[in-house]
Amino acid sequence: MSVYVIGTLDTKAAEHRYVRDLIEAAGVETVLVDVGTTGDGRGADVTAEQVAAAHPDGPDGIFVDDRGAAVTAMSEALVAFLTSRDDVDGVLSLGGSGGTALVTPAMQALPVGVPKLMVSTMASGDVRPYVGPSDIAMMYSVTDVAGLNGISTRVLANAAHAMAGMASGPPPPAVERDAVGLTMFGVTTPCVTMVAEALADDYDCLVFHATGTGGQSMENLVGSGLVAGVIDTTTTEVCDHIVGGVLSAGPGRLDAIADSGVPYVGSCGALDMVNFGARETVPAQFEDRNLYVHNAQVTLMRTTPEECAEIGRWIAEKLNRSTGPVRFLLPLGGVSMIDAPDMPFHDPEADAALFDAIRETFDQTDDRRLVELDLHINDPEFAEAVVSAFHEVMRGA
Repeated sequence: MSVYVIGTLDTKAAEHRYVRDLIEAAGVETVLVDVGTTGDGRGADVTAEQVAAAHPDGPDGIFVDDRGAAVTAMSEALVAFLTSRDDVDGVLSLGGSGGTALVTPAMQALPVGVPKLMVSTMASGDVRPYVGPSDIAMMYSVTDVAGLNGISTRVLANAAHAMAGMASGPPPPAVERDAVGLTMFGVTTPCVTMVAEALADDYDCLVFHATGTGGQSMENLVGSGLVAGVIDTTTTEVCDHIVGGVLSAGPGRLDAIADSGVPYVGSCGALDMVNFGARETVPAQFEDRNLYVHNAQVTLMRTTPEECAEIGRWIAEKLNRSTGPVRFLLPLGGVSMIDAPDMPFHDPEADAALFDAIRETFDQTDDRRLVELDLHINDPEFAEAVVSAFHEVMRGA
């Protein structure tokens, strides 16, 4: 096994050699890789020139006077270099904002399960751009990655020992069942829990929290052919994309579903809400809206009939492109815990606009069907209908 220790050795050689030595002392082989843009390898096992050779334009596309362009190009080269290797059992890197942005795209490109640890000055802030839909672990460096001192040596030693443990630990038992991806939010948990329990004997149920990166992670696995089917009961990330919330999965949500033809069962889970942070972070233009403080860090905003209509059309248009079997279930009794009668987001007019837009836009065929149920999404009977629809699309796949 080999742990790749990757960094800009033109500025952070001592720090990377320090963690390299600790990992090797733990009995794990390492490969020290330089991605510095000055070309000074500083004793690396793989020089920056060797990494640069993986860039489409070769080293000439990287070693340029513009530092920003050079770092961007080196990052692209590292993705190509690292994904071409067959001996990567773990990746550890140390960096500030530039080094973190340079190395993490290559980490993201590695399969889920390969240990990835980024020690960064940026790890105490918003790490979504660095982690993306992958399983990168971020560790805050406390001090800058700029020399070895009483604090940095302790933090970096913890990182080295953690990586050695992850890379040398025994693999988990193999799962023989086919994987199915499910999307869930707190307000659709009863439904998804019942569905997962019903399928657990036959499928390896992978539940994704629909927080933007959750949907991206699931679709990344779909695109990689690692799931046999999808139960997308919670399509709420579309609301944030269209209205401007903080948990959008981006405009590519549902693209992997449509392009791969994976058997798909979907629904309207939590399409009654847009997500923001703490109450004071809600944009001023939404101050007069129906807002619900979910907790100190999360504020929900009820979608309007006009927004619901746009959301419904967007989802239906995406699913109309799908080449695989599709069942989309409409829970006419409500789409979330707080969209039930007497709950703060109960709004029959908005729900009706959503359902009407889906009905009008959804192109039904023998293998792409809309199923309407006079049930709430968290009713046991609705979960049973989801399971039945899933069995149906799996048989037709």
